[in-house]
Amino acid sequence: MNLKDYIRNIPDFPKPGIMFRDITPLLSAPAAFGYAIKQFADRFREAKPTAILAAESRGFIFAAPLALELGAAFIPVRKPGKLPFATRKFQYDLEYGSDTLEMHVDAVEPGSRVLLVDDLLATGGTIEACVKLAEESQAEVIGCAFLIELAFLNGRDRLKGRDIFSLLTYDGET
Repeated sequence: MNLKDYIRNIPDFPKPGIMFRDITPLLSAPAAFGYAIKQFADRFREAKPTAILAAESRGFIFAAPLALELGAAFIPVRKPGKLPFATRKFQYDLEYGSDTLEMHVDAVEPGSRVLLVDDLLATGGTIEACVKLAEESQAEVIGCAFLIELAFLNGRDRLKGRDIFSLLTYDGET
């Protein structure tokens, strides 16, 4: 199955010069969505992750069914103030400013085997923050999985030494 057939390209969104990769057609096609989850599961099943960690919100869409498929815990990472219990936080820099992500302090046990999942790898800032949160919990990050990788933004550079798996790769804006 060619998953690129289920990605809609929207030029100049959210601003001129950006080619937005819309995943909603894939999500609305059960066969394509299921195929994507199966590809992730097949790639990481033997690594035996004990937790699947994802940042809000689109990462949740792929991480939750993957966690069920692999018999692993699903760990949500959220923006500040969204989680009700004590949290661990990590602040990171963006192109213009900074952002913060949080997860519950008891979400990941020391020694857990954590797979990080997101819909998109762009510059790598969000997933790098997730790596830091997992490692601060003394977990082992066994890999990073993405539906789409925008290779021209060099997000892999922030994840050197990690097992990175992307189902789709775009080498340029078109």
